[in-house]
Amino acid sequence: MAIVAGVDFGTLSVRVSIVDSERGILASAISEYPLHRKREDPEFATQSHEDHMRALADATRKAVTAAGISGDQVQSIALDTTGSSVVPVDDQMRPLNEYYLWCDHRAKKEAAEITELAHREKLEAIDWCGGVYSSEWGFSKLLHWLRHNPEKREKFASAFEHCDMVAATLCGIKKPAQAKRSVCAMGHKWMWNPALGGLPPESFLAKVDPLLSGVRAKLQGEYATSDKIAGTLSSEWAQKLGLRAGIPIPVGAFDAHWDAIGAGAKEGDVVNVVGTSTCIIAYAPKAQLVPGVCGVVPGSVHPQYTGIEAGLSATGDIFSAIARRANTTVESLSKGLENYHAGQTGLLRMTWDNGDRTVLVNPNLGGMTLGWNLQHTAQDELFAAIEGTAFHTRVILDRMSEHGAPTRRVINGGGIPQNNPVLNQVYANVLGRPVLVPSSKVTGLGSAIFAFMAAGVFSSIDEAQQRVCPSHTIYEPQPEAESAYRELYELYRKVYFEFGSPQSRSGFGHLLPTLMRIARHA
Repeated sequence: MAIVAGVDFGTLSVRVSIVDSERGILASAISEYPLHRKREDPEFATQSHEDHMRALADATRKAVTAAGISGDQVQSIALDTTGSSVVPVDDQMRPLNEYYLWCDHRAKKEAAEITELAHREKLEAIDWCGGVYSSEWGFSKLLHWLRHNPEKREKFASAFEHCDMVAATLCGIKKPAQAKRSVCAMGHKWMWNPALGGLPPESFLAKVDPLLSGVRAKLQGEYATSDKIAGTLSSEWAQKLGLRAGIPIPVGAFDAHWDAIGAGAKEGDVVNVVGTSTCIIAYAPKAQLVPGVCGVVPGSVHPQYTGIEAGLSATGDIFSAIARRANTTVESLSKGLENYHAGQTGLLRMTWDNGDRTVLVNPNLGGMTLGWNLQHTAQDELFAAIEGTAFHTRVILDRMSEHGAPTRRVINGGGIPQNNPVLNQVYANVLGRPVLVPSSKVTGLGSAIFAFMAAGVFSSIDEAQQRVCPSHTIYEPQPEAESAYRELYELYRKVYFEFGSPQSRSGFGHLLPTLMRIARHA
């Protein structure tokens, strides 16, 4: 029997789970932190490193107490975070600003410049991240920060993803070069690829903007998969967390990637981590380019496979926005959705309210609903939005299957599916595959599995999954609904590519970006 702590940093809170190798999750605790937004700038989203660490200490102590154990019994602690959430630091690892959170989209201009130059220079790395560099990713956010904080440039020593920054902090690391960097984070968000020499060349970065000159060297260090150790818990942080100093901390990763492991994913499975947004995670035996998919990175999800990441920029956020505009809640609006039939609303909902992460990788889009009449209700729109997120997910799964990553089963993880059977059934009907939903929460369970590996408790990830992952509730496709959705899906695909791509032959691809430009100017 062994006990570890699995940590999951989400958008609004951190969850710490105390997990026993024999009995599973003993207890979990949550501690919240503020998300800083600006009404005048909807792209702005930041958080404080100090708030994160305070919440981690609070949640860890609460979880240990709730589990009824001594902190000295915890043999390892592992953590996952959102990403790309980027913080610039000085030469003592002190944050120079707040994190640019994953959902901060201020760096659209910088992302477009990186994309344009990468194609002009035929930079091979751009193909491995879907062909379009995103405003959600590391280099664009760092360049935005350098451009808008000239008074802090002299102190800038490096930048870190949230998962690497927290691990380094817990280990007491004070020099950027000594902190290990996650292959998961750097491969998916910073174009790091060992087969291509690591990060993009200095000559390319300097050509994007002279402000990036020298940044490549500042991001150097040991890049490692999560079966490697980032360090051991320092005495200072052991005291704050109420744990034993010296326990191992593995190299961290992104939350959705480890959620896939915690959900029991195997080769051939796709995991939809459905929350405020959706991360779609899979892993395949070998690396193969998937056009429009955000990242194909060896070792990123499972250290022995090639990780594939895709996703929707908004899911739960869209449901919440529909309810908010109707002056109600998603829970209230969902009552009665189980009586809806496939396509009965007559609405086709494009779920671009926060842009398109995959496969168009286009942030300059907005939500769009076709088919309105005077009798439609907010509940109709909510059902159409559930269908829309399922259609978008099918676009992504089709693209992955076409390029060497076929899907046999779909696992719906994240916070929403366990409380929304309607969504799970719609997904099974639209995707034409069984949809499995874990019977209990898996948030933090992937972290616990890597903590067990760091402590030497299990010999493999597969063994750990068999021992600690929950069973699944299975939703099978319903033939009549599946038939209706096949016809609707063809309509969705047509609208998706005609309105979502600037290069569409119809010319409709400029409509939504133009509306956004006019609104910004106004």
